Amino acid sequence: MKLKSNLFKQILATVFCIYAATACTSHKKEEVQSSEQTDQSDSAGWSLLPFEKVDSLNPILTSGMSTFKCPILKKSIRWDEKDVFNPAAVVHGDKVYMIFRAEDNIGKYAGTSRLGVAVSEDGLHFERMASPVFYPDNDSLKRFEWEGGVEDPRIVKSEDGKYIMTYTGYDGTTARLLVASSTDLIHWTKHGTVLQGKHKNTWSKSGAIVSSMYKSGDPEPVRALEDSVPKHKKDLAVPGKSGTVVATRVNGKYWMYFGDTDLFMATSDDLIHWTPVEENGKLKSVLKPRPGYFDSRLVESGPYALITDDGIVLMYNGMNLETGGDTTLAPGAYCTGQALFDRNDPSKVIDRLETYFMKPDKPYEITGQVNQVCFVEGLVYFKDEWYLYYGTADSKIAVAVKR
Repeated sequence: MKLKSNLFKQILATVFCIYAATACTSHKKEEVQSSEQTDQSDSAGWSLLPFEKVDSLNPILTSGMSTFKCPILKKSIRWDEKDVFNPAAVVHGDKVYMIFRAEDNIGKYAGTSRLGVAVSEDGLHFERMASPVFYPDNDSLKRFEWEGGVEDPRIVKSEDGKYIMTYTGYDGTTARLLVASSTDLIHWTKHGTVLQGKHKNTWSKSGAIVSSMYKSGDPEPVRALEDSVPKHKKDLAVPGKSGTVVATRVNGKYWMYFGDTDLFMATSDDLIHWTPVEENGKLKSVLKPRPGYFDSRLVESGPYALITDDGIVLMYNGMNLETGGDTTLAPGAYCTGQALFDRNDPSKVIDRLETYFMKPDKPYEITGQVNQVCFVEGLVYFKDEWYLYYGTADSKIAVAVKR
């Protein structure tokens, strides 16, 4: 009996250990699953979240073999052979138009960049046009755009129906923020550099214009009509549902965030000619990197800045320092954050997410031309869902959706 009793106790002890180990493993699994959600779970109420990467389809656009006769080289080249990234996006009619950056394999600065167009009926599956729609040419801006090319597009609509695109021209030495306009997203008129005068040759890029959204069928943006809104704020638009993003005046002027160190601002009366906001004779910084955070090295504008009831929501890209940044991320990683600015003073920060809501964690985001990159640049509201388009490792394009 004693032997059987000891055996029984041993069996009970073994069963208990197995149960405890299983419970512990399950608990750890739940912790891991929970930790994977913390990037977005602690978000502020004003933020535009959560977004879910469409892993079943990503990446949705990769390099191609399309040919194009370069007007400067005067020969046919494969303009999108090397990499595609930096996607802007707009809703045009009942389709999503993506304007993306593509690099060839022959430009001496890691390839010459041009802008192509891809079109989708569902926001997920895109068909690209064979030739670029925007590229360096033998024109007055060649000195700013050749041989590095044109890159980093961001597009909104003006009140008169034109598309306004900010983009970067790179001559191989200095990146400059420029502006162009179009009525159809295919044929573009170049207007020159955003910064003029003493800032004309200042490194500048990534222009995100403050905008609002139209409701379907409305001749103008939805207005803030609540009695609590002061009269001087009545001209500020709030988001609608159709997805047409329109540049919106705040206190009589258009505003733009730009930069890829700190974020700076410029204002305009016509969306073409811009004046930088200065402080003590220098560009005024309105958003800075944060030591110890994912955005410890630099901050760079994402898509357009969106006017909401809470303020102006700006998605931005942050780069992690090699040392002194977020130790849970890879050195140099690009992740995505959001900041909230005052809708009556776009230069005033009200709030900022404590952490990123998107990070590189897929093979095509971790390895590429530049490793460890999720870089958001295109945002549309389409068929009752938000679609966020981003470059991965400066090599491919992916999408995340908020339903």
